[in-house]
Amino acid sequence: VQLQASGGGLVQPGGSLTLSCAATGDIDLINVMGWYRQAPGKQREMVAVHTRTGSTNYEDSVKGRFTVSRDSAKNTVYLQMNSLTSGDTAVYYCAANGVTSMGRFYNRQYWGQGTQVTVSS
Repeated sequence: VQLQASGGGLVQPGGSLTLSCAATGDIDLINVMGWYRQAPGKQREMVAVHTRTGSTNYEDSVKGRFTVSRDSAKNTVYLQMNSLTSGDTAVYYCAANGVTSMGRFYNRQYWGQGTQVTVSS
């Protein structure tokens, strides 16, 4: 399973960005897909996750500003980010957890490469 993220970049405060991440490989199902971020000098933190059944969970500081969505048919997860602030500057990583591949279940976290999001005027 490989995860490919895209959509990062430089945006002004108050602006918006949309990240996308596609999982490829011999995938039957993915239980959870989502986004994490890591700012310089800080630990990686969960931003938003989306379960196969449609449940979502957000980090407190992004609630009401970020929206995670998923196209299960395409094994793709999106993160719509609005009202961005400098505090959102970080490398964003997509992740997949609980993958069924060729009938076998893998209870582990897969990571994509990071994509830089910089919020600055």
